[in-house]
Amino acid sequence: MSDTTISVEEFRQEARAWMEANLQRRTSGSGHTRPETVEALVEQRALQRRLFDGGFAGISYPAEYGGRGLTVRHERAFNEEARRFVVPDLGVAGHVTMGPIGRSIVAHGSPEMKARHIPKILSGEELWCQFYSEPEAGSDLAGIRTRATRDGERWILTGSKIWSSGAHLADWAMCLARTDWSVPKHRGLTWFAVPTSAPGVTVRPIHQINGNAEFCEEFLDEVEVTDDDVIGEVNRGWAVTQTMLVYERGGGGAGGGRPEPRQLAPDLVALARRVGRTDDPAARQAIATAHIHDYAQYQLRRRMAARLRASDKPDAAIAAYSKLAAGVLTPVRARLGLEVGGPAALTWAKGDERGGRAALDYLNGRIVSIAAGTNEVQRNGIGERVLGLPREPSFDTNKPFDEVLRAARNWDSRAGAN
Repeated sequence: MSDTTISVEEFRQEARAWMEANLQRRTSGSGHTRPETVEALVEQRALQRRLFDGGFAGISYPAEYGGRGLTVRHERAFNEEARRFVVPDLGVAGHVTMGPIGRSIVAHGSPEMKARHIPKILSGEELWCQFYSEPEAGSDLAGIRTRATRDGERWILTGSKIWSSGAHLADWAMCLARTDWSVPKHRGLTWFAVPTSAPGVTVRPIHQINGNAEFCEEFLDEVEVTDDDVIGEVNRGWAVTQTMLVYERGGGGAGGGRPEPRQLAPDLVALARRVGRTDDPAARQAIATAHIHDYAQYQLRRRMAARLRASDKPDAAIAAYSKLAAGVLTPVRARLGLEVGGPAALTWAKGDERGGRAALDYLNGRIVSIAAGTNEVQRNGIGERVLGLPREPSFDTNKPFDEVLRAARNWDSRAGAN
């Protein structure tokens, strides 16, 4: 039966049989630490290649580029079955690669670019990261200042990026640069594919409060790329950015493929058992609250993903509903973990990989409310682009970006006021 007609249940049975024959069953001791070095990724890349060769990588990616060409319902069925098996963990770089970057290349890359990169992405041969935010352009992404200058048949990139997840593990980066300074800031932007090993690229990990170095900063010193490395159209990179934001915020195939949270907050149940509070009414109430939040977010993601897939031009403001819900509820859930575990959630035995989860979740609880756009940015997008509320005043939206920078240097924002 062809992939265009296989039902979700038939695909589920096919996937289950393949996993039984090709993957290790997950046990209490078969988990592994998320890879944080290039060397640690070798085994995970090999496992990803096994999925690819078996036809279970990129399930909802186009078949002509190495995917399966199926729906996110098929992808969800695979993920539900895969919870019982050891599957590849390519870390945060893998999440970014398979989600917003891969989907953006499929949507905007040339046929040659897709043929060159998508099969390698799906097989684990290429991991990507985003050269996106900058020290002076975070939530205001259109304000980026990394410069791309044409030099004959080449482009020369110069600038700096920051908060790039998994950049120290990545082989390639999607880099947003300014190619025209004489137009308003949302125009004149172009995306480029940049090898992280290219001459002139420096990647430096940033050490975090939890001891990891998941984020990086980058410096681009006259990095050379070509027209073949342009993703989308020159000077029209904001359209690519909107696609990336849809997937970053949990829309489309990436958001819809997550398994349904059928079990009652399993991480908190395990924590309650570890500290002997399974019969404690307060702990049970916290666990029930966490499960309600998990299930509500799952249903919201499904609804938003379905609406985005039904649209000819998916709107990042629609995806903002899911992102805002995660930004608001993730810190709440992290706090519930501490309520269940109490003092025991803050201490754990050396070598106990799971013992520190509640504490680390709490330390990281605010990440989602900032990454990929703050909660305030999501509220603005929903209010202005979905609900039709008046836009916030802006002095620079319709001004050439070089004029905006001159006004900023002179501390004279009134020069560009509307």
